Amino acid sequence: MTTHHVRSLAAPVCAPADVLSGAANAPVAKPTTKPQDPNFSSGPCTKFPGWSVDKLVDAAVGRSHRAKEPKAKLKAVIDRSKAMLGLPDDWMLGIVPGSDTGAVEMAMWSMLGARPVTILEWESFSKDWATDAIKQLKLSDAQVVKAGYGALPDLAAVDPSHDIVFPFNGTTAGVRVPNMDWVADDREGLVICDATSAAFAMDMDFSKLDVVTWSWQKVLGSEAAHGMLALSPRAVARLEGFAPDRALPKLFRMTKAGKINAGIFEGATINTPSMLAVEDVLAALDRADSIGGGSALIARADANFAALDAWVQKTEWIDWLAADPATRSSTSMCLKITDPAFQQLPADEQAAFCKALVKRIETEDAGYDFNGYRDAPAGLRIWGGSTVEASNIEALIPWLEWAFATQYTETFASKENAA
Repeated sequence: MTTHHVRSLAAPVCAPADVLSGAANAPVAKPTTKPQDPNFSSGPCTKFPGWSVDKLVDAAVGRSHRAKEPKAKLKAVIDRSKAMLGLPDDWMLGIVPGSDTGAVEMAMWSMLGARPVTILEWESFSKDWATDAIKQLKLSDAQVVKAGYGALPDLAAVDPSHDIVFPFNGTTAGVRVPNMDWVADDREGLVICDATSAAFAMDMDFSKLDVVTWSWQKVLGSEAAHGMLALSPRAVARLEGFAPDRALPKLFRMTKAGKINAGIFEGATINTPSMLAVEDVLAALDRADSIGGGSALIARADANFAALDAWVQKTEWIDWLAADPATRSSTSMCLKITDPAFQQLPADEQAAFCKALVKRIETEDAGYDFNGYRDAPAGLRIWGGSTVEASNIEALIPWLEWAFATQYTETFASKENAA
């Protein structure tokens, strides 16, 4: 960590609150130190430190994915992911098409309808799952329990006799479930968990889950288009004992003659995978093992959250979108601008302000792709998953202060001139 980084964390660079909230009259000098890795996208996420295309030299390109050696690589992704996450021995894990979205919808189309279902909705992707259940699957006994951006739905409202669909971490809101205590041990329904921005970065109690999905391009920083689908014995029993009254495309079919298609969970993928992407995720798993495995990945995400939180707690104009500290995400770290004058702007002008703030930093090659999600309230979304270095979060902070002060002055000076 450079001296500049330490200084930026030790004392606010922005003007005092009484000046800043008026018109940011005190200019902030443009920082001179940039993050070594300026990529803060929430998906695809930055590669692990030290990554290069040389990591792909052993990729089984030009080979059939059904051949012995390529299939062994696919099986290695399954086995190593299962071990690193600590999935129970009796769970099944497979590589499926369509990234996390494909994995979630594969489970929903194949399993829902056997009993009532509750969908927990508090950001854009969980809204998609609610839309799937009600408008696409047209489930007559579907219940949606909602909360707005920054909050969790009432978890106590979940009926344990229902199937449940929810995101462990709301990627577009930065709001996560703090624990799984709200799921009954003796539940009758299945718990389907979208864990795409939680797996490998947050502790997960698999005894409270039945289906868990994620994708390679999030916490592992690998490539997109491939999903992972983990099934508990209860989920397998549902697949083998329930025939949904709807057509299932080939990409969603997990059974043959009423029995689980075990090949899917042993590396025989439903469709053709990218062997370059397979090699890339194996390299990501190699890197994770080299630094201490799953616990080290979680610790890195926690360190990134701590670096950003230290700044947020002492900065007048910014706050977490998640109101409850226990629900704040360590991966998709979503922030809102709380400055009073900013809050008085119309929603479209708030969005334009944040977009311009981010563009200023992108133009300086000091940080990329951290504007808030398009359907979320105007703000910032900074990825803190395990491939990000805390030093890069710290190096971004002075740029945030500079860009905010500069954009603030420009925005409100133009309004004063117009008046």
